[in-house]
Amino acid sequence: MAKIAFIGLGNMGGPMAANLLKAQHQVAAFDLSDAAVAAAVANGATKAANVADAVKGAEVVITMLPAGKHVREVYEGTVIGAAAKGTLFIDCSTIDVDSARAVAAAAAKAGMEMVDAPVSGGTGGATAGTLTFMVGGPDAAFARARPFLERMGKNIVHAGGAGNGQAAKICNNMILGVSMVAVSEAFMLAKRLGLDAQKLFDVASTSSGQCWALTTYCPVPGPVPTSPANRDYQAGFTAAMMLKDLLLAQEAARAASASTPLGAEAAQLFSLFVNAGRGAQDFSGIIRMLDGK
Repeated sequence: MAKIAFIGLGNMGGPMAANLLKAQHQVAAFDLSDAAVAAAVANGATKAANVADAVKGAEVVITMLPAGKHVREVYEGTVIGAAAKGTLFIDCSTIDVDSARAVAAAAAKAGMEMVDAPVSGGTGGATAGTLTFMVGGPDAAFARARPFLERMGKNIVHAGGAGNGQAAKICNNMILGVSMVAVSEAFMLAKRLGLDAQKLFDVASTSSGQCWALTTYCPVPGPVPTSPANRDYQAGFTAAMMLKDLLLAQEAARAASASTPLGAEAAQLFSLFVNAGRGAQDFSGIIRMLDGK
């Protein structure tokens, strides 16, 4: 079993590290939150005093951090210099493509292998070990990373070279954000036209309006009992996180001179929702704003 440094033990990183421990890997855990580290230690991890301490002697370094600036600070500031040559780096954060590629280039220059491997599946998937990983990096690095990713996820997709994991993640979540707005608008229109929500669901879920935002994550209570709409929009994936991904998509679109008008509009709508103090709600809760609530 491998010696793994796991840096970033929040709502996603904590359960991901727990699944590596269940697979009998040795995990040195570090997070700025003492409570997060304590939870990891309770699951069998070793507490690291700092990033350098976590990385010392590690064969694999896995990170789950908030943004590109944090990833660059951790890798360029400490990890690359503290790790032994040949260490495998797996960054599971969702960050901008440029930062992912810059860190990967710095790692390669120092003789390390690295993949960017953002995830989809939320906290439930992290706990169950059923996450989808979208992986960017060289073939050899992907082959080394795959056995570890398989302990934390169910679907592992090699999207191409460095940064392509991030590209796949933000494109996928732009689709999700736009489709959730469209589904929410349809239910609000149906309500005002006197059409029962269940009847709309019965039609759209079996015809051309079918999509994941409707059939798995329906934003109105009733049709899909497991959706957050049935628990007052308690978050599986917060509106703040959706906004983050939509803004990353817009940043990438500007850099690539790509036209994404619906993505831009979805970003504006989620900005309004989050700025109204609703960022901690599930992103499907945007239907409340569209309904004037």
